[in-house]
Amino acid sequence: MFTHKIPQISVLSGKGGTGKTTLTASFSALEPEKVIADCDVDAANLHIVLKARDKETIDFPGAKVAVRDAEKCQKIGECERVCRFDAITVDSISHTKCEGCGMCVLACPNQALRLEPYVCGQYYVAETSYGPLVHAHLFAGAENSGRLVTQVRKKAEDIALADGAEVILIDGPPGIGC
Repeated sequence: MFTHKIPQISVLSGKGGTGKTTLTASFSALEPEKVIADCDVDAANLHIVLKARDKETIDFPGAKVAVRDAEKCQKIGECERVCRFDAITVDSISHTKCEGCGMCVLACPNQALRLEPYVCGQYYVAETSYGPLVHAHLFAGAENSGRLVTQVRKKAEDIALADGAEVILIDGPPGIGC
């Protein structure tokens, strides 16, 4: 996925609140030919520090969730019976609980359910006084932060290659999960 033709400097720490964003912002003021990426998709704030102006917003469909065709549904309840996550009843579907496993789809005798991509965040391409910035926001309760981090990094690399940047500066996510 990544070509890695451009050097990347990632500022990382095992926990939040250690100064990763401050250090990345400082580096961005020093390096003239770079693209900046804020990979803290749960609580990005580099765009605030650098006074970013968003130019592009891209939806992030991070997962598939169950969707019901009301006309086909006869409210038999097999979907509710097989769902381990308590995400579905004969009357409603909770997209924050649905894991996209597809058991309800298989169990429905009327083919009233299907899995569809669900937008669970957005990522942004922005301009700052220090150069282009890619940052993101994962919606509350959403999963797939690792995949959204990958999208941010990929978009930053695409911009860096197109602009002839010499380096990508990455404000890493807190902790070790991503």
